[in-house]
Amino acid sequence: MMFEYFPDNYPWSMATLMAINAGGTLSEIDKELSDLKKVAGKNDTQANESWHKAWCSLGAKNFVLAQNDVKLGRTLSAGNKFFRSAAYFMTGERMCSSQSPERLETYKKMLNSFELGQKNLKTPVQRVDVPFGETKLPALFYPAEGSSANKPAPCIIHFDGLDVMKEFLFLIGLPQEYAKRGISTLLLDHPGVGEALRIHDLKLTPETEIPAKAALDYLEKRKDIINGKIGIAGISLGGYYAPRAAGFEPRIKCVIAWGAINDYGLITKGRLDGTGTNLSVSHWEEHMHWVLGTSKKEEILEVTSKMTLDEALPNIRCPILVLHGESDRQIPVDLAKKTISEATNSPKADLKIFSAQEGGVEHCQVDNPKIAIEYMADWASEVFVVNT
Repeated sequence: MMFEYFPDNYPWSMATLMAINAGGTLSEIDKELSDLKKVAGKNDTQANESWHKAWCSLGAKNFVLAQNDVKLGRTLSAGNKFFRSAAYFMTGERMCSSQSPERLETYKKMLNSFELGQKNLKTPVQRVDVPFGETKLPALFYPAEGSSANKPAPCIIHFDGLDVMKEFLFLIGLPQEYAKRGISTLLLDHPGVGEALRIHDLKLTPETEIPAKAALDYLEKRKDIINGKIGIAGISLGGYYAPRAAGFEPRIKCVIAWGAINDYGLITKGRLDGTGTNLSVSHWEEHMHWVLGTSKKEEILEVTSKMTLDEALPNIRCPILVLHGESDRQIPVDLAKKTISEATNSPKADLKIFSAQEGGVEHCQVDNPKIAIEYMADWASEVFVVNT
């Protein structure tokens, strides 16, 4: 089961564990956050402001320590600290109100820390911009080990979730595992998430095949990518995004749903009427308005009622993998089974439900993400038939 630092606040506990998964250090987190336990249960505006202040303190501390390492020429140590700083700023920003000016300020600090971490560690990840209409979608491209224009590789387009961004996927080691197996990764901030939302004000729409098409068009122009070996994956709400895109974009050759949100309208209705599943962020309803560009509950339901895979799944004619935790408190496991059972035209429809015995029972295996990442990367490498 999930380590719950705040037993009476699920969103805070999950975010704390996500920060640790992204490279945070439990001892310094505990030192800074222990006093918040007495207000966690309130989960009100004041409590979440205290949350933001505590995590930003951790981010600033590691940023200064990293700068000191740079002055001493210790670039590897500096890079690690910059990445920890990014993880902490990211976690602080997560519970901010969308109306707070501190949210964008903290997000930009995260971007800066991440960029400095990348430069000091000289990671192979490349920041790229995917053309998207009159604007662009910010992304991170991580090449497969040994790939080049003379040795192109398969690629996975990886979508975010409702409240996950491309930098988090990098920090938990996802593209690195694909790269070891000969697969490149494009971590995409698509409309409604990450930089696309915060900097470019691009709102989420149910038609996720549109940003997927933009990503495919971009990748097909790269000489280090094998055309015809491009797949798509998505985490959390990406469990809707990725299969939806695969159902309406035939160039996608495999699809991975990391968390099976088969019917987001159903989930949303329960959450709005108070009978639904656990929430991932403290200001969930406000967050939804921000992501969708809505202002009323009825408008949220109007958009999310269109976010069902009923039409997309029978259209999928490539291999599909669904991963789910048997004790997922946000998305019922039945939706994972429904996704696989309705992918009737897929030549290979695989369902992996993580049990308590092996670990990874929580939402998107937040209690053990490595086990899920390894499973996905192995599965994709077998589908693409590349060396493992």
